[in-house]
Amino acid sequence: MQEANVQTSELYTLQLPSKPESITLLENLIEQIADKHNVSEDTFANMMTCLNEIAINAIVHGNKLDDSKKVIVNAEVVDGKRVVWTITDEGPGFDYDHLPDPTAEENLENLTGRGVFIVKQLADQCIFNTKGNEVELHFKI
Repeated sequence: MQEANVQTSELYTLQLPSKPESITLLENLIEQIADKHNVSEDTFANMMTCLNEIAINAIVHGNKLDDSKKVIVNAEVVDGKRVVWTITDEGPGFDYDHLPDPTAEENLENLTGRGVFIVKQLADQCIFNTKGNEVELHFKI
């Protein structure tokens, strides 16, 4: 009789206050997971960049810096091979399918508007919920 493949996972959860300085809590969690699972420098840098970007967007654009609202961050390490991050804000969401293309000529000199584009390049997978107030990021570790 064959043994069933059992997936192991570790779960981590943070509730971030809607202020930019709470990003430090997220950075500490990223470092903790990276250290525990010997994550490569490249993957660590990609996770740090993506999660910072998404969390700041959630705090500023989603929750509008409203102290009564939280950003919920979940991380699931699956079989020590990948991390699935979920970042959820309490805002109304946004239309992630119709963002201006930051590589288009007319947008090249804009100071903002590259975050989601960059995240999609750096994460192995980037999935938004229908409402646009939750994103799931996958990284192989």
